[in-house]
Amino acid sequence: MTDDTLLARRERALGAGAPLFYQTPLHIVRGEGVHLFDADGRRYVDMYNNVPCVGHAHPAVVEAMARQQATLNVHSRYLHEGVVAFAERLTALHGSTIESVVFSCSGTEANEVALRMARIATGKRGVVCTNATYHGSSELLEGLTHVGGRIPESAEVAAFPFPELYRPLAPGLSEAELVEAHLGRLAAAIGRLEASGAGLAALIVCPIFANEGLPDAPRGFMAGAAEVVRAAGGLVIADEVQAGYGRTGRWWGYEGAGFTPDIVVTGKPMGAGLPLAATAASRALVEGFRARTRYFNTFASSPLQAAVGMAVLDVIEREGLVENAGAVGAALKSALLERKDSHAAIGDIRGQGLFIGIEMVSDRQAKTPDRDRAVDVVNRLKDKGFLTSNAGAFGNVVKIRPPLVFSHANARDFLAAFDETLAQLDG
Repeated sequence: MTDDTLLARRERALGAGAPLFYQTPLHIVRGEGVHLFDADGRRYVDMYNNVPCVGHAHPAVVEAMARQQATLNVHSRYLHEGVVAFAERLTALHGSTIESVVFSCSGTEANEVALRMARIATGKRGVVCTNATYHGSSELLEGLTHVGGRIPESAEVAAFPFPELYRPLAPGLSEAELVEAHLGRLAAAIGRLEASGAGLAALIVCPIFANEGLPDAPRGFMAGAAEVVRAAGGLVIADEVQAGYGRTGRWWGYEGAGFTPDIVVTGKPMGAGLPLAATAASRALVEGFRARTRYFNTFASSPLQAAVGMAVLDVIEREGLVENAGAVGAALKSALLERKDSHAAIGDIRGQGLFIGIEMVSDRQAKTPDRDRAVDVVNRLKDKGFLTSNAGAFGNVVKIRPPLVFSHANARDFLAAFDETLAQLDG
């Protein structure tokens, strides 16, 4: 059967419009470590997927999953040592203010829980976010996606411009002045929520602004933002679905961003492929949420989730993957920065750990976003055996986010393919 036949069947079965990567879609049949394999046996280096954070089909995770499923898997309305131990271990990875956890199955669910928790705790409804973010696919969370641009603000949702140094709010501002300018926009967004009658329940933000394109935020912004939000009576939600679990070379993105959240959301990498997410907060916040909602999720807080979640943490710690992300990511970013001045299409290189963005521009001086060039680079890299994607506020950032087992050797191979790609484009 050809890939064209499979694509036609897919469109009938799933409905046309279900998204696929690349101009010529890939038919992937197997994964191992940092590699994916297509139906013809060709091997690709996966530089995009953070779900299999410890590597595709890691034997320890596979074994834990199979062993627990062969022993017991039930819903959460029974006592189970594994579930309690996993919750204790997860909260211990945070500071003392994070004490209890609500498990779910996806980042969308976990962010929904976080927002409901904040609304219950504050008695307010309003949510503030950046103007180029994404936090999930439910009706509530879709209302935060590019709000103020693609989606209008509402009485309960207000946005502020995401903080960045590359395209500052106004020319000539110092970094400290830029912080104050963005905090002013944040305060204005909160003011709109108060004027609407919704008031402020929470700020929700990815600590590294992943969907915004990994901008370098002015130092001190997030600490200042947390102060502004709390002074207005709101809570601070850190969406760590992309930033957490060692991605930045630290356990949590908020550590590098310099603030302490009230609520932390995690998802994708927690189960390395098994649906697993969590909303963690103080015991008072979690118990207030449980008292008002009697929240229950059939597939969450299960023995299977706990066994796999524990196995993932074991692998990350045993194999030193947080440290690996920091070391390999720093070396790769440094090597990419060396190439920046030689290629006019590269406007900026930024990121932390094994999460790096390459911003493509058509005019470096004007910083004109070039989405078509980014898409071209992504497809050419795919043809060379390296899987990336494009993202960011303008869709012009080549997104590099491999499993945490990505090595220095993998990085060297990628750089060779990247050099070839740029040479083709420059020629």
